[in-house]
Amino acid sequence: MNSVVCCVVQPQRKLINSVDSCVDEALWGLVRATGGLSLLRGHRVVVRSDLQSLKGKVALLSGGGSGHEPAHGGYIGAGMLSAAVAGGVFASPPPTSILAAILIPSTGASGILLIVKNYTGDRLNFGLAAEQARNHGVAVDMVIVAEDCAFDRPSKAGRRGLCGTVFIHKLAGALAEEGCSLDQIVSKVTEVLKGIGTLGVSLSPCSVPGCLPSFELPPGDMELGLGIHGEPGIRRSKVSSADEVVRTMIEHMTNPNSQSHLPLQSGDTVVLCVNNLGALSCLEMSVVTRAAISCLEARGVVVARTMTGSFMTSLEMAGVSLTLMKADQEVLTLFDARTSAPAWPNLSSVSVSGRSCVTEAPVMSSKPQDDTQNEGPLSPVMRKALEKICSTLLEKQEELNSLDRAAGDGDCGNTHAQAARVAPGHVVPGCPGRLLSILAGLLEEKMGGSSGALYSLFLTAAAGHMTEGRSNTAAWATAMHAGTQAMRRYGGADPGDRTMLDALCPAVDELMKLKTAPPAEHMAVLQAAVQQPQGRSRPRDLTARAGRASYIAADRVTLPDPGAVAVAAILTAVMETLQTGS
Repeated sequence: MNSVVCCVVQPQRKLINSVDSCVDEALWGLVRATGGLSLLRGHRVVVRSDLQSLKGKVALLSGGGSGHEPAHGGYIGAGMLSAAVAGGVFASPPPTSILAAILIPSTGASGILLIVKNYTGDRLNFGLAAEQARNHGVAVDMVIVAEDCAFDRPSKAGRRGLCGTVFIHKLAGALAEEGCSLDQIVSKVTEVLKGIGTLGVSLSPCSVPGCLPSFELPPGDMELGLGIHGEPGIRRSKVSSADEVVRTMIEHMTNPNSQSHLPLQSGDTVVLCVNNLGALSCLEMSVVTRAAISCLEARGVVVARTMTGSFMTSLEMAGVSLTLMKADQEVLTLFDARTSAPAWPNLSSVSVSGRSCVTEAPVMSSKPQDDTQNEGPLSPVMRKALEKICSTLLEKQEELNSLDRAAGDGDCGNTHAQAARVAPGHVVPGCPGRLLSILAGLLEEKMGGSSGALYSLFLTAAAGHMTEGRSNTAAWATAMHAGTQAMRRYGGADPGDRTMLDALCPAVDELMKLKTAPPAEHMAVLQAAVQQPQGRSRPRDLTARAGRASYIAADRVTLPDPGAVAVAAILTAVMETLQTGS
């Protein structure tokens, strides 16, 4: 199609070197990155490097304006196209290049099939090249793809050729690989074309390099039935949910009152293509794919295959097109046939409809906090310590939030308070290891964020060192050390990185003295351990090397780390509980 967009000098918004060279450089990028492809000197023509393998077979040529990548160069390979001719962005290629592409494989091929999208410029230029090739004695034929379902009453120009063209590349390529004659291929794909329909929708226009956007679309609006060259569609409306948009598209495509509709009935089998027009995220594409499959199956249609991705784009347009192809087993066999074309997806040959998409999860043991627990001699003191920790964290909620706002999102106090509200009230078992496991599960589920994961890691690793028979002070010290090491191993931080470890590690190092200290000195060791984080919880002179603060300029991080302050408060609460009970 010839570009009709009025070009005005615009600030550069595309990652190119220049408007004039972008097409040639893109073609070079394709062939340099893809083994088996080469450029025809002096032309914007990409060809298979192994053209000799086409001897006795039909060669397939396609092409059109650039800006629709990966179409058409990405579909060159065994089992698909033999060559592709590129024009300027949204502009039909010249007949001289098309003729050159025809003549290159013609000496060994049994015939040449041109696959052309239904746009006036493409029809004229490919048609002229075909006539010139016949004058050279080449057996050449042309198939026009016109599967657009947008217009209820198409003009004399007919329906546009859209992403359904890619299906014809694939089927014709498979037939050519089987050794079918030119007439046989033309006959088969012409028949299949009657059962192909495409419709697009967009949330934004696109712009040819160096030009204004092809049309204006206010934020929150979407355009239904637009073309792949930025032509406006048939209807504009507010953006709705993906399910509603997909349902609208399929209803329009299959509306029997439209002359462009695709006849589709319950029980029919289709191949579905969900095509990214350029700028939708992969997440959005998957949402649309789910919606399309569900909508079709709700109508009783069997979805045999689904391909989702970027197959025929419109530069940076944020939109999607749906293509449906009615398929019997013969068509599916051709569709599944192997191809080396780089842009063709690696699809499963298992039917989408009727396939189980859910794998049963393994049976998990009940969460520790759900188990029935018996209290023991240590339960009262552990309960008091837990209650003291929770009340302390609730008191410090706003202080921790204020510290976190300096280098984070300001919710450190909230996450600690959230954990403090759910921890009390649970049965405190007599086994310290079971209590640590219970708390680990609660924090993992209720606290959330990186803090929840770190505390849960600490408690889970520590719990394995505390059993019914191992709950003395030495065991506690070993457990605390194991928890700290787990935080360092999985969190990636070390003491001195301005994190909670700056308070926790020195305290645990002091606690390790419990393994050798006589019982009479245990309380002194505990007091020394608590004193360690008091000084380390305000590391103003440390450089943040982990956590959110590591992304902030050092001269802006002047307040204590909230995680270290929280750890110091927790250890102090435990110590105060033990002193009260002693």
